[in-house]
Amino acid sequence: MKLSQFKFNLPESLVANNPSEQRDEARLMVLHKDSGKIEHKIFKDILGYFDDKDVMILNNTKVFPARLYGNKEKTGATIEVFLLRELNKELRLWDVLVDPARKIRVGNKLYFGDDDLLVAEVVDNTTSRGRTIRFLFDGTDEEFRKNIEILGETPLPKYIKRKATAQDKERYQTIFAKHEGAVAAPTAGLHFSRELMKRLELKGINFAEVTLHVGLGTFRSVEVEDLTKHKMDSEQFIIEQKDADIVNKAIEDKRRVCAVGTTSMRAIESAVSSNRTLKAANDWTSKFIFPPYDFSIANSMITNFHTPESTLLMMVSAFGGFDYVRHAYEVALKEKYRFYSYGDAMLII
Repeated sequence: MKLSQFKFNLPESLVANNPSEQRDEARLMVLHKDSGKIEHKIFKDILGYFDDKDVMILNNTKVFPARLYGNKEKTGATIEVFLLRELNKELRLWDVLVDPARKIRVGNKLYFGDDDLLVAEVVDNTTSRGRTIRFLFDGTDEEFRKNIEILGETPLPKYIKRKATAQDKERYQTIFAKHEGAVAAPTAGLHFSRELMKRLELKGINFAEVTLHVGLGTFRSVEVEDLTKHKMDSEQFIIEQKDADIVNKAIEDKRRVCAVGTTSMRAIESAVSSNRTLKAANDWTSKFIFPPYDFSIANSMITNFHTPESTLLMMVSAFGGFDYVRHAYEVALKEKYRFYSYGDAMLII
């Protein structure tokens, strides 16, 4: 398939800058693959589409406050430092993006916080905006993390044209987030409230958890027309045996298995055994899913509405069918569904 086939015009007014008032009250578009029917619901209506012994696969990664603002030594210029991932815990080496990048060279020191709570030194150039930095900090790892928490901002995507607030700290995080390591939220999971989770449990729905630490590579724009030539960045994922067992039991019993979000789907499709069941894994994946693609594990999916030409839209199109999903997006634009991280949801069954 070609990149241009995933192009559509998205009005700025449909980009959600704020979350819905209640997590489970965003709108929900339901796509029925067998009949081609489209329904318009509220997210908590999802309860009506799942039964006893069905399984939902959740990504339990936790977003950390990855956006820091520091000052360059001597000039005092303000520099944004976006923490991508920790390379070495003992040495406190991190992979980061810096902005403006042209001002940041190897050997430069950066100071964070009014009283220089943290200081870092640039030790390598990795890409035009990428750098490796080392934090010069003598305290414990716990103290270091606490300082990141104090100084860091919730890493809202750039298309949200406002500063992150205290509300974002809670709402740009799923209620089942456990393992820190993501620089972006697995957004389909943001719609689940505690009350809805409890009601799903009471109905007999089982939850399996996977961890995929969402990196910025998930959102990197595709710059080649021929999709087979696009390379995804690697992201770390973990699937425990007990969670694989829950999923495999549901597959065996021919129950509904629902991947909550593209990140959950990417993790499970990266850990398929030779007999098309889910296996435990602790690995990195650079899997890129676009049409046509034969899915092995999930037979339903919850996702948000994605950017034109994004790898996320491509995966959803592979799962729902290219023409059907394209039509659904046309309906979403007409019905003014809200797009992106804080936007509305889609269920494909």
